Amino acid sequence: MSRPGKRNLITDVAGLRVGNAQDAAVRTGVTVILPGERAVVGVDVRGGAPATRETDLLDPTCLIDKVDAIVLTGGSSFGLDAAGGAVGWLAGRGRGFPVRDTVVPIVPAAALFDIVNGGDKNWGDNPPYRGLAAQACESAATDFALGNAGAGFGAVCMAGRLKSGLGSASTVMKDGVTVGAVVAANPFGMVTVPGQSAFWAWALEQDGEFGGLPPPTKPEPADLEYDVRGHLAGQTTLAVVATDAELSGAQARRIAIMGHDGIARAVRPVHTPFDGDTVFCLSTAKRPLGDDAALSQIGMAAADCISRAIARAVYEAESLGGLKGYRETHAIS
Repeated sequence: MSRPGKRNLITDVAGLRVGNAQDAAVRTGVTVILPGERAVVGVDVRGGAPATRETDLLDPTCLIDKVDAIVLTGGSSFGLDAAGGAVGWLAGRGRGFPVRDTVVPIVPAAALFDIVNGGDKNWGDNPPYRGLAAQACESAATDFALGNAGAGFGAVCMAGRLKSGLGSASTVMKDGVTVGAVVAANPFGMVTVPGQSAFWAWALEQDGEFGGLPPPTKPEPADLEYDVRGHLAGQTTLAVVATDAELSGAQARRIAIMGHDGIARAVRPVHTPFDGDTVFCLSTAKRPLGDDAALSQIGMAAADCISRAIARAVYEAESLGGLKGYRETHAIS
């Protein structure tokens, strides 16, 4: 039977570090996923309003087959500057795609929308994201904060009605392969069953990681309505799933595709015109994959880890600037 890894974080996949940096006044932040060595990455974008960088380069038919880091950031289009901060930090340490006598760091990135969360966005011509990314790289470690941290610092959910944040989860499968995910959860949709405290992802919970609350009662059909009028805004859930199994670029993309099912099991509705939902899959290639059946098992575990990470992101988030967190909303100590 598979179980969460020692930390129950994406960094249970050996060789990965994660760094967070945030600006409390701006109510935004950056999360950087740093592999110890250049790693194969695939991506799948399903939201209707994505903000991304270098995702086309991850097509298996393209020249570059490995990356140096992945950046998740707040700030919408402004936040994509964060990738430049990570590129500069990596280049200063000689990490990147070798080109003659220099290196070019390859850093895919995706941004969520936290522009209207009440923070001070009057940054003029100098958005904070490059600097935040460099700080996140500098602080990267195997243990990292959840909730109001990194790219999840300014995140909200349920069309801005509830504070959300950064979440992570892992699983070690029966064959020893480790799968983990980190998610900046800022979804337009609902993460809890209407009128209840139970998460949509409740059935996937491991070891009480998001409160160990009772399962939901069956809602009446009318309770499943979700009135979107008056709540339209940019949102987005960003996820990185990782495994130590050796994957090709095409296989990594397949895992990223399957990973989106994890968002769908934790958020309702999902992949709306207002979300930029993006999933990356990273392989550290420390263990042999096996066959296509093994790939399917990894994809299933990836989706489950993403669902759990979304619920953890909301559960761990603290109230911020008048926006209530999950535990305060449901009077959970």
